[in-house]
Amino acid sequence: MNTAQIDRAIRLFPCFSCVPHGQWNSAELVTVTPATPHAIREGHLFQHAMFIVSGSIRVYKISPSGREITLYRVQGGECCVLMMASILGETEYEANVSIEAEMDVLLIPVEQFRDWMAAFKPVRQFIYKQIIERMTRVTGLLENVAFNPVPYRIADYLISHSALPLPSTLRITHEQLAVELGTSREVVSRILKDFANKEAIALSRGQISILNPGILKTVLEKHM
Repeated sequence: MNTAQIDRAIRLFPCFSCVPHGQWNSAELVTVTPATPHAIREGHLFQHAMFIVSGSIRVYKISPSGREITLYRVQGGECCVLMMASILGETEYEANVSIEAEMDVLLIPVEQFRDWMAAFKPVRQFIYKQIIERMTRVTGLLENVAFNPVPYRIADYLISHSALPLPSTLRITHEQLAVELGTSREVVSRILKDFANKEAIALSRGQISILNPGILKTVLEKHM
């Protein structure tokens, strides 16, 4: 990596400012797109630690029946904590990755990254903080899936992703919403149709318009 690339990486990841420039020789800054082939799926063993400089990836699990659920997204200035756990524990990756848009990724060879973790406290602190924050969110996701019915989860998603002024339009298909929530498209379509009949939302191809969030909030209150 050249000096400009190193400086760019450090701006996004200040924890690396303690790493001498001479130790960046094996690191790379690469650009990938949704069309870029990759093997990051369950069972993968990493050769590089990856840090997102720009863009975003979706991290998800697939059930034995083929149903997907989104665990979280990783954006600029973040890393995938399941990936870090796999690298540090020298175990297979426990999820799958989808590249959602063109992105720049900092690649650090695994052995070098482990050396940085051992030698530089700010690097360790950053990784452990990321793990704690992300696992807290994933625990919340699991609780939501385990304890809240699908209408609640759909209403909560629509409210949390809407914005003023109304109507607020979300560009998402029924299939994509099902993947986000870990349920089936048929169930999502049935519940959205019910919300539309109550005039809480309006449905059109590839998008959902929030008309009356108050009606959606009653769904949440009913299950609190």
